[in-house]
Amino acid sequence: MEILTILIPVSLFLGGLGLVAFFWSMKNRQYDDPEGDARRILTSQWDDRPKP
Repeated sequence: MEILTILIPVSLFLGGLGLVAFFWSMKNRQYDDPEGDARRILTSQWDDRPKP
C-alpha cells in the first residue's frame, strides 16, 4: 500500500502534463486543418510527381 503514495501523485502529474501539452497545441493552432489532406488526396488532380 505504500507504493500508492508514489503512484497516485506521479499519475496525476503525468495526466496534468498531458493536459498542458494538449492545451498548448490548441493555443498554437496545431489542429487548424484536420480534413485538408484527406480531401486533397481524393481529388482528380492527384499526381505521383511533384510539380517543377
